[in-house]
Amino acid sequence: MNTRRKILVLLCALTVAFSWGYSAGEAAAAEPIKIGAFFDLSGPASFIGTPTKLVATMVVEKINKEGGINGRPLELVIGDTEGDPTRALMVAKRLVENEKVVALIGPTRTGTGMAVKKYLEGKQIPTVMTVGGDPVIMEGMHGGKNFGTARWIFKSPQRSSIAVQKVYKYLQAKKVKNIALITASDGFGRDGKRWLTKLAGKYGLSIVADESFGVRDADMTTQLTKIKNTDAQVIICWTIGPAGSIVSKNVKQLAIKLPLVQCHGLPDPKYIELAGRASEGNVMPSTKLMAYNQLPNSDPQKAIISEFVRLYNETYNYDVQFPINAHSGYAWDAIYIVANAMKKVGTDPAKLRAAIEQTDGYVGISGIYSITPKDHNGLGTDSMVMVMIWNGNWNLVY
Repeated sequence: MNTRRKILVLLCALTVAFSWGYSAGEAAAAEPIKIGAFFDLSGPASFIGTPTKLVATMVVEKINKEGGINGRPLELVIGDTEGDPTRALMVAKRLVENEKVVALIGPTRTGTGMAVKKYLEGKQIPTVMTVGGDPVIMEGMHGGKNFGTARWIFKSPQRSSIAVQKVYKYLQAKKVKNIALITASDGFGRDGKRWLTKLAGKYGLSIVADESFGVRDADMTTQLTKIKNTDAQVIICWTIGPAGSIVSKNVKQLAIKLPLVQCHGLPDPKYIELAGRASEGNVMPSTKLMAYNQLPNSDPQKAIISEFVRLYNETYNYDVQFPINAHSGYAWDAIYIVANAMKKVGTDPAKLRAAIEQTDGYVGISGIYSITPKDHNGLGTDSMVMVMIWNGNWNLVY
């Protein structure tokens, strides 16, 4: 082979080699980033968990259409907790150990969140939960004995303590002095009761009745009759799911004239459907999503929420089966918080955790987040509004 042919062969070989190398590099760059998403897709809270999964899918598709994470697409790996703490732990282990996800979103309820907290902290998996209760991001007696500091767990919904403060500011403005509590006996209800009790004095409120119920109870008239016979000016109920509508109907059945204030877990068309006419006049703290069209145009969240509603209702038509509720934006915010951090530091767990903890000024559906080492939620009372149900609609009242 003459020198010229040798050079040509070498050039061809180099071209092929570089071509293969480039293709391999492209493939590596396009390798999906796995994020686990586990929600109540069956069980009593599936009406929350299922649309949360749909929103998570919608967000991932949106991010991927916009180029993914530095050229790599996100891949959502789904799990069903069935609303059961034991099942939630099994699902979390599968996602972490078998699927090798780099981060987790979910679960749906405080109880299942607490069931997986210790495991995820031990495995050092960055997790943004979509639960309402505070204990998942707390330590000590309120975060669960021996759970330690919540370094790897964050949450996108407002803390119960923030929702309680919003309620109390509203009642303070209404010059209310005496309140009656009726709270669920589950983890979410106990968390609400703790903050309702702890913060009452700060707002000049006296608790004149304190009743509880099981989340599967079908009647709360006994507890409400006791409340009726006190000098309470307002009833505050703290629960999530169908139990809240039962309380509302029982209040009406007993002809109790006191205003009923529900918690931040109930702004949902399903609540109005279940409670019927008894829901009229009920007040509750909510994300701005439920009354976004009543916000001033100067509100930085309004444009973001409007785009979310357009995608949810018009592009994906999720509203046909699952009308928008206060929970709808939680997965959107959780995934964006993780995705924004990944764009900055990649998928290394320690770096990703640190970047999530430095989230500052992210404008989401549920608020404008400023997460810190001491606050793994990052939302204040200004992220919430008080809404009243009137003529079957959500009306911003505070």
